[in-house]
Amino acid sequence: MNGAAPVLQHFLNKEESFMYDRETSFPMEDTRNEARIEYTEKGMTQLSSRRCEIIKLSKSGALISILTQYQLPQNFYLDIPSARIQMVGCLLKRVHANNVIEARFLRMLTDRDLNRIFVYSSHPNHRNRTLDIYR
Repeated sequence: MNGAAPVLQHFLNKEESFMYDRETSFPMEDTRNEARIEYTEKGMTQLSSRRCEIIKLSKSGALISILTQYQLPQNFYLDIPSARIQMVGCLLKRVHANNVIEARFLRMLTDRDLNRIFVYSSHPNHRNRTLDIYR
């Protein structure tokens, strides 16, 4: 024996998740939407809500600008009232010094939801988007 412990082959060693391990093909697109972050604090007894603005968005994540720096939990919900999208589960990835946070969605947004968000965006890139009511 050379002193090194043998590496056991187990089926969980090669397990990966599509959303968190292999997904890199969804580019962020500039947007400007008002949103609300909701989370529980003090041991599930108090629901807190904070205003924010979505700066960049993709199917699987977002860059969110918050007004002031505050302690945000690892898991929270994101509501986008103008597009009528409620309670998108999010996972906090990174907090930047300029009050910008990176969040990962727990489920991917559909193309319909993305289009609805971009229709109500105040960013100049989405000025001519229209809402298709038949889809």
